[in-house]
Amino acid sequence: MKKRYTEEQIIKILKEHEGGKRAVDIVREHGISEQTFYRWKSKFGGMDVSEAKRLRQLEEENRRLKEMVADLSLDNKILKDVIFKKRLKPAAKREIAVSIQTQYDISERRACRLIGISQNSKRYIPADNGEDKMIIERLVALSARWKRYGYRRLHVMLQREGIQINHKKTYRLYKAAGLALKKRSKKKNYEKRGMPERAIAQPNVRWSMDFVSDKTRYGSNIRVLTVIDEVTRECLALETDSSITGRRVAAVLNRIAIFRGLPQEILTDNGPEFTSNVMDAWAYDHKVDHIFIDPGKPMQNGCIESFNGKFRAECLDQHWFRNLSEAKEIIEDWRLEYNNIRPHMSLDNLTPAEYALMISGGS
Repeated sequence: MKKRYTEEQIIKILKEHEGGKRAVDIVREHGISEQTFYRWKSKFGGMDVSEAKRLRQLEEENRRLKEMVADLSLDNKILKDVIFKKRLKPAAKREIAVSIQTQYDISERRACRLIGISQNSKRYIPADNGEDKMIIERLVALSARWKRYGYRRLHVMLQREGIQINHKKTYRLYKAAGLALKKRSKKKNYEKRGMPERAIAQPNVRWSMDFVSDKTRYGSNIRVLTVIDEVTRECLALETDSSITGRRVAAVLNRIAIFRGLPQEILTDNGPEFTSNVMDAWAYDHKVDHIFIDPGKPMQNGCIESFNGKFRAECLDQHWFRNLSEAKEIIEDWRLEYNNIRPHMSLDNLTPAEYALMISGGS
């Protein structure tokens, strides 16, 4: 009796029945049971050969998809069971691979793929190296004697004792022994952050700084460093150039200090010119507290933001500079006008220069 029929043969048998041949005669002729015949009829009845083949292909594809879903579900369960937050070393991964291979009865290849190691790494058996143990003991002894020595200095000490190994091996054994030093971060007393105290009554206590940008009529960049005294509202400098570095900012502050002396603190945002190493060193050398506002919160430096708005509305928006030289001249003229002529509402309509003279007692 034939055990398997193709789609063409099944369709041909069903066509015989549709042509009037009795089912009893068909099953006897082809050596199949009535149950098989009627199962074929319910499944392939009314189909042609191409449709029957397509149905068989869909069934096979559906079977494969179910197997894939089952495999992925098992992979997901395994990964949830062995999930790790920290990056594991190969030895730990080898142990996990062996564990899940035994627990879930999966192949070595599949276990290695899930854990992320090669099969060669899983099969690797580390050699028991007595020399490494001796070197680790010496590293521990040397680090106990010189507690702040890192692996580079300890490597030199090992070489002096006649232990000639590569510095990378020293580092590996140094890490394996748990001797890595934690870096000590220096807390800078001259750097603050956040909203500054506003209770200031004396001039030259806090200077606020910021940058304003514009363009000439030909598209060249103009960058202006604005510096004001928060109490007198005097504009101490409007440094204008195509670009201004942190070194240039420090030079401007030194130039202002020649005539006014140094402030106790300066307030800026977190721009690269203000956070540069040059500005950091300048604040430290001159014992000036450098206060940074919180990122994205310009309202913490409200005085300079208000000044920048006036500067843009009354000067930059009123002129279309032909070149950088003209911009420098016009901006400096506006600064002198702002300090000596323009009345300031928050200063009871006095000019900044008049207010500075008044609070200093007219001297």
